[in-house]
Amino acid sequence: MSNEVREFWDRHAAAFDEEPDHGLLDPAVRDAWAALLLPLLPDAPARVVDLGCGTGSLSVLLARQGHQVRGVDLSGRMVAAARAKAEAAGVEAEFVEGDASTPPYEPGSADVVLARHVLWALPDPAAALHRWAGLLRPGGTMVLVEGRWSTGVGLSAAECLELVRGAGREAEVRVLDDAALWGREIDDERYLLVS
Repeated sequence: MSNEVREFWDRHAAAFDEEPDHGLLDPAVRDAWAALLLPLLPDAPARVVDLGCGTGSLSVLLARQGHQVRGVDLSGRMVAAARAKAEAAGVEAEFVEGDASTPPYEPGSADVVLARHVLWALPDPAAALHRWAGLLRPGGTMVLVEGRWSTGVGLSAAECLELVRGAGREAEVRVLDDAALWGREIDDERYLLVS
């Protein structure tokens, strides 16, 4: 990833959590994400990698439930915010600066690969998905939250499903149109893909 992309996310780190679904500061939004994600994970302590973890909101949510979470993000400022958030929450999670498309983790080292609003932004999402699938232990789960936003950017559910199948995995898609997840009503395509 380019320095330009890193600098973009560094500039947005301070205000990133102001979006309800980014910071999960509203207990109702946080509870909606917990209700969505926790049933998809194996019993704790599962080994979870949060790719493009941003400020660590989902990482902390999962660590609070006893999961062993490692997060990676291109932005050093996002990683610093994630570390501070985990410390403030009193949970252990490991955060490193790096490229989510080529995560710095050993093959077969994760029970769960989680990425939210990341795949669409990568220069080669198909190659990234192959690497992400390789991180999973046999029987592991990939959880992707993506969308095609009203701005015109993103991936449709059909495009994402095709990419995941291209990585040799089957998947189930669930529409995420519940306003509780986003802290507001939405009118674009947002979905969860579980493989």
